[in-house]
Amino acid sequence: MPLPEQIPVTFTEEDAQYLTVRPVRRQSFRPPELVDMIVRVTGKNAGRVLHILRTGSLVFHFYRYRWNPIELSEQELGPLLAGFADPDPSREFRQGECTVVLAVPPATAASPGSGDVLLPPVLAEFHRDAAQKKRLFSARGVWDVLMEPAIGQRPAYAGYSYARQADVYRLELSRESAAALALAAAKLAPRDLRALVAKLQSAGMLLFLCPRG
Repeated sequence: MPLPEQIPVTFTEEDAQYLTVRPVRRQSFRPPELVDMIVRVTGKNAGRVLHILRTGSLVFHFYRYRWNPIELSEQELGPLLAGFADPDPSREFRQGECTVVLAVPPATAASPGSGDVLLPPVLAEFHRDAAQKKRLFSARGVWDVLMEPAIGQRPAYAGYSYARQADVYRLELSRESAAALALAAAKLAPRDLRALVAKLQSAGMLLFLCPRG
């Protein structure tokens, strides 16, 4: 059966450690909105999306969402999935499109799964708007330092993250280059970025996230 125009959904905070009574909230989702939330968890995988629709339950951003089970065929789901991006290794890294840089530990990688890149544990996450802030009388900021390794070396395409809705590029760091990066960033970091910058010295890789326009 086709998806209804509005899907009633209840959601409550998910607490895996304690049995607590949480307030139940209600909201109506349009089909593209519900499928978008599911794809951010499952990737662009028709079988997994159909399974979630059938079970009528999903944990997303610390909330448990529930709806009446929806039976849908892969053909009926196709037009909804067609609007989501596919990984594209031909896309070259463009510094101006990068909005987030993740510093991750050594011996980890962004690993592809079902057309989706699975991001490893993160040591530090730098958002362009915050990292571009400069100290008084400084012409450069932390963001400029984070972009320098990508200028000297071309980050490799790692895949597309549906959770982040962005292409992901990776650049490995040696212990020496991570220490130098942390030192250079520390000299320019405003007070609110100093704790994050300090974690760069433990990084083994930078991941550059570039949303598609």
